[in-house]
Amino acid sequence: MRSRSEWESIFGNWSRGPQKTETDRIENTKRAIQDAIRNDDKLKSRNISVFVQGSYKNTVNVKKDSDIDIGVLCMDTFYYDFQDENLREYQQSRITPATYDYSTFKNEVETALVNKFGRSAVTRGNKAFDIKATSARVEADVVAFFEHRRYYARDQYYSGVQMYTDNGNKVINWPEQHYNNGVDKNSKTYRRYKRSVRILKKLKNAMENDNYIDQDRISGFFIECLVWNVPNNYFNYDSHYDRIKAIITYLYNETKKEEIINDWGEVSDLKYVFRGKNRGIADANYFVLKAWRYVGYTND
Repeated sequence: MRSRSEWESIFGNWSRGPQKTETDRIENTKRAIQDAIRNDDKLKSRNISVFVQGSYKNTVNVKKDSDIDIGVLCMDTFYYDFQDENLREYQQSRITPATYDYSTFKNEVETALVNKFGRSAVTRGNKAFDIKATSARVEADVVAFFEHRRYYARDQYYSGVQMYTDNGNKVINWPEQHYNNGVDKNSKTYRRYKRSVRILKKLKNAMENDNYIDQDRISGFFIECLVWNVPNNYFNYDSHYDRIKAIITYLYNETKKEEIINDWGEVSDLKYVFRGKNRGIADANYFVLKAWRYVGYTND
């Protein structure tokens, strides 16, 4: 079993963010995809933005996160829902039916990517297009999005993204709110929030490599959401070892309180962590208990 000082050193290494060479390759990848969209005859006149999302955008990526998530967002068409159903009649009277549909947009994005990178470098999956890595670029998962608006007052809404998988499933996400809330918590915890997320993600990878936990039962995104729900005062430790112990202890105790934890939000605070998801409270409890035992923490 490793000593406290050994774990402190390991956690210190695990807490570090991406290296500059890695960020350069990420930027190269983003620029290449932007070029693909700008040079496409059908897409270049559209109101489209290309952005990095996921763990790389939120700087909580670890080595196992080998590919980056790139969003291609078209603002010419939007989907919508209502936080307050009383808004429906008013808001729908102000919305014009779309003339550009999602399936057409997704197919046009595929054509643009193939024209830029070649058919052999682009694989269409159910949700995303996989772009193979080169010496200058990292591997990328490219997702086509329309805007999603959640109206909470007249003409006021949260702006997110929506896509459909090839088998017809709807997916709504809130990358901007996720990013902003993560930055805010990281600032309020003196940059310890993101360091702690990286440590716990790498701890998960180590436990998987040692067959100490079930493979792929716990996602890095799930860990990020769990840590985001830990109150800021639990990050008030200079020692990585003590801070991770405090976070694990809090999560273990809270995952026994289903009536409370069921209201936890994802980092965006616009989706629930557990409600309507395949992941469950038992998975969270399983992970933190395994992490406690793997490190060798004690209650003294």
